Amino acid sequence: MESSAEEYAAFEEKVKRTVYLDNLSPQVTESVIRSALEQFALVKSVSFIPNYLGTSSLPLCALVELDSAKKVKEVEAMIKQYPFMMTGMPRPVRARPSVMEMFDDRPIKPKRKMKCCWLEQSDPDFEVAKELKNLTRKHSAEITLMHNILSKEEEKLSTQQAETLKVHYKKYKMIESIMTDRAAHTLARKYNLAVADE
Repeated sequence: MESSAEEYAAFEEKVKRTVYLDNLSPQVTESVIRSALEQFALVKSVSFIPNYLGTSSLPLCALVELDSAKKVKEVEAMIKQYPFMMTGMPRPVRARPSVMEMFDDRPIKPKRKMKCCWLEQSDPDFEVAKELKNLTRKHSAEITLMHNILSKEEEKLSTQQAETLKVHYKKYKMIESIMTDRAAHTLARKYNLAVADE
């Protein structure tokens, strides 16, 4: 079904005001993205891009439609400058403007014609098609390798963040115990320092 010129123009405008978020945690929800980005712009819609290539533990991607194209650049700059916080831990999220190919509901370009045919082995385009087929297989293998590398990096980051959280918790407990047993007040009196009760 061919789309009208107005429908296609409206879709092009939607693409301009949509930001693509990559490397989101598998636990992230629409409300988390909304609460994070609504500090900078009005979020119209959030749609997650399904992952057909790997396991559900791989990072998610999302298309977030904002109220203007200017806000897309602001959100992109903000995410480059500050980490995306998820359950109190920074997450290395990437942001960039969306492109039309990212949308599965994109309308057909008006007056676009497609032609399909079988090629004989003697046809000069047969070798080109064969190269494209091999290139597709190569890209698939590269994507699988990159997913494995990303999974290892995610595990490393998760372990590092868990260790950091444990260290901070131990420091907090130590400070709390010093304040509770009045050791801090005793030392403060001895060295003539002021210590707040809280």
